[in-house]
Amino acid sequence: DFYFPETTDPDTGDVVPSRKLTDQDLKKVKKNMDKIIGKNYPITMEEVSREEAKKRIEEIGEPFKLEILDSIQTEPITIYHIGDEWWDLCAGPHVESTGKLPKKGIQLQSVAGAYWRGDENREMLQRIYATAWRDAGQLKKYKKMMEEAKKRDHRMLGKKLDLFSIQEDAGGGLVFWHPKGSVVRREIEDFWKSSHTDTGYDLVYSPHIANLDLWKTSGHNDFYRDGMFKSMDVDNEEYQIKPMNCPFHCLMYKDELRSYRDLPIRWAELGTVYRYERSGTLHGLMRVRGFTQDDAHIFCLPDQLEDEIVAVLDLTESILSRFGFDKYDIMLSTRPEKSVGGDDIWDAATDALVGALKAKGWDYGIDEGGGAFYGPKIDLKIRDAIGRTWQCSTIQCDFNLPERFDLEYVSADATRERPIMLHRAIFGSIERFFGILVENCAGDFPLWLAPTQMRLLPVTDGVREYCEEISKKAKRLGLRVEVDRGSERLAKQIRNAEQQRVPIMAVV
Repeated sequence: DFYFPETTDPDTGDVVPSRKLTDQDLKKVKKNMDKIIGKNYPITMEEVSREEAKKRIEEIGEPFKLEILDSIQTEPITIYHIGDEWWDLCAGPHVESTGKLPKKGIQLQSVAGAYWRGDENREMLQRIYATAWRDAGQLKKYKKMMEEAKKRDHRMLGKKLDLFSIQEDAGGGLVFWHPKGSVVRREIEDFWKSSHTDTGYDLVYSPHIANLDLWKTSGHNDFYRDGMFKSMDVDNEEYQIKPMNCPFHCLMYKDELRSYRDLPIRWAELGTVYRYERSGTLHGLMRVRGFTQDDAHIFCLPDQLEDEIVAVLDLTESILSRFGFDKYDIMLSTRPEKSVGGDDIWDAATDALVGALKAKGWDYGIDEGGGAFYGPKIDLKIRDAIGRTWQCSTIQCDFNLPERFDLEYVSADATRERPIMLHRAIFGSIERFFGILVENCAGDFPLWLAPTQMRLLPVTDGVREYCEEISKKAKRLGLRVEVDRGSERLAKQIRNAEQQRVPIMAVV
């Protein structure tokens, strides 16, 4: 990121305006980068005290770096030097010298504005976006993938196929589902619901707002305040639009005393939540302010945990494969330094997650210390048609909310015990998954999802009545059928249907 503030000419006293980088500057920047690479400067690390680092930053007059220094929690402070030419705060590590970097594997892509630390109330910086690869061959593959991704952009296809829109008059990050997009969404949701009821889940619904005290009990008001909208006054009490569904399910569990014979309890909800996202981070359906989570919570006994996780993984595989996603990258995240719960329950939960992954025969990586403070988790990324990975499914053990809400069950020996709570989502959110799905199939949905499954193309007005009759019969059979207006020549009707990604065309 670059910042060019207004300055004053020391000789004339004239104001020198802030400089604006353009795409034309990228060639100059890349040329200088190549020179630095060619000179093969050594890259060395230096450890200094916080006071020394602060002194050096103040000497070069870089206030943003002072903020970065203040945010570094560890000691000593590490500085990396590129020869005697330049230095910066960095945790490292780096290659031994600039000559190790591949000139032809680096590409500068674009220039854009970026608020300092994403805060629209702070200074606007200028950011150069770049990509770096091991060699020119990898860069070439990446560029080809990005060209294909541009053709598949869900924002462009959403407008072209009349699936959804973001209406800025209503506010950023709020999705309007058009009739055709609503058809696809309804098919997705109906399949999701039947898949869950067939595997032992009960479907539930919960309110969109609740008294702020609920979010204080759950801890969201303390730990997630920045991601929540402001509370509202209702009859002199504070109410909060919900950013999560889980506290509602905890209240439902607590509505009556449970027996160990009642467990496991599996509750699933397509629950719409609302989270504050900065305007600069909003992106089509991928980053929005209102979205529907395909949420579920399982309350179970410790000895049921592994079997429940295996069942979730089975259901995840079954649902994702229906949409053509059968390649996954899986990560197991373990206990962080700051956490709640004892060693025994963390070990048991982690063992259950590992056991479930082994039972599935799935390869996975381990993110040591990457779990949530309330429990370990499994994250699953799906791989799309052009090789990109997308974070979707997650399974998280939770020892925190059962404690906060004082959830209990009566055990076999009549004592009160805490259930283990599992959070899980398969799509993540309907909106984001829909965007991923559109890009994966380039808007060419499989037959069962297509908004219009068949279009009848009448050659003459004389067959239009027959086409309308066939259309009605097909709809009664559950097919989504349209009749072309017939005002265009046949070739144009076919072309229109192709552009609208209609899978079946029937010439009449």
